[in-house]
Amino acid sequence: MRSLSTAEITRLLRGWSEGDQSAQEKLWPIIFTELRRLARRHLAKERPGHTLQSGALVNEAYVRLVEWNNTRWQNRPQFFAMCARMMRQILVDHARARQCKKRPSQTGRTSLEEVVLVCESKGEDLLALDDALRRLAEIHPRKSEVVELRFFGGLSVEETAEVLKVSRLTVIRDWNFARAWLRTAMSGGEEFDGEA
Repeated sequence: MRSLSTAEITRLLRGWSEGDQSAQEKLWPIIFTELRRLARRHLAKERPGHTLQSGALVNEAYVRLVEWNNTRWQNRPQFFAMCARMMRQILVDHARARQCKKRPSQTGRTSLEEVVLVCESKGEDLLALDDALRRLAEIHPRKSEVVELRFFGGLSVEETAEVLKVSRLTVIRDWNFARAWLRTAMSGGEEFDGEA
């Protein structure tokens, strides 16, 4: 199958939003390819021997996508950003379920570099990062979205700016601020709420 341009994908996404079955059928091969890429990206950040395999992650994301009947997809970056968020939530739910089965451990704090910059998170690290992102979202929602789109979604600065409808420089400033904020929050330091 030939690759489709961003404009063609956007047109098909909008058609799918409006109930066009042929648009949905044309999109599925693209969606599955991208979902597999996102699943591999997410699972590469997990501990070795993770019990959730990429196929199961793709299937769960697919099931959730199919259930979203009335969603209005605007463009490719927005759609795949939502897919990335969905996969992140699946992994967080999986980590929480596994953690409930274990006794609480007495581990130290995990630095952001260990989780975000080195990308070797374990289930507990993912939960800590998720909690920190939730706190950041309460204070700075857009900055939290920038982290989700860039780190979890793999979107470029330009794609992130397009999804959030802000400038490229705003994305860069938000990204730098959010990384510093999360680094402080995850190392046990006092969180700051000032603007970047």
